Amino acid sequence: MSALTGDALAQARAEAQQAVRRVRAACPRLDDAAIDLILRDSRSHYAWQDKPVPRALLEEIYDITANGPTSMNCCPARFIFVESAEAKEKLARSLKAKNIDKMMSAPVTVIIAHDLDFWKELPFLFPHEDRRPHFEGKPEHSETTAFRNGTLQAAYFMIAARAVGLDTGAMSGFSNKIVDEAFFDGTSLRSNFLLNIGYADETALFQKLPRFPFDKACKFV
Repeated sequence: MSALTGDALAQARAEAQQAVRRVRAACPRLDDAAIDLILRDSRSHYAWQDKPVPRALLEEIYDITANGPTSMNCCPARFIFVESAEAKEKLARSLKAKNIDKMMSAPVTVIIAHDLDFWKELPFLFPHEDRRPHFEGKPEHSETTAFRNGTLQAAYFMIAARAVGLDTGAMSGFSNKIVDEAFFDGTSLRSNFLLNIGYADETALFQKLPRFPFDKACKFV
């Protein structure tokens, strides 16, 4: 545990507050074009251009993602970038038939996973106090926390990928059991879903499906 104390803690808190104020002053909100790009007019894609994704760009996406909030800064998500032909063939064995071509044609497929033993890293990630006893010997609580926060990080990852100019296509039509046996055997990692990323071939798109209006999905109490 290496938590700051005393004057060092006060200085760090003051600097953090100033940094947030600077960010808000520089960009009070995203413009409509940026919001359209990351969510409002974004689409899930199924076909891909034959154009590689630079690894530096993948590292940038992760760096953006890692700054998204999770409970106790637990950061349980793990991202496995499947690029090689051998790894793609192994991953294909887990997929439903209709999803194989989508995955094989994507420059990169990311196995979005979470670490059930995330809590062992809390002394580094959350040094203020030792929160490991909240999870040690509590596998159900650990799994629920890992899945919830790992899914949050997966959403940040998708938005970050779109923000830097890539397209995404999430897939759940696969066997988690097969993926976990093939890629995570003997580890504490478990798969959540798959995400194809790259530069989309828009000719495979169909019309955008409807969404619920505010009054259908939301209420005030």
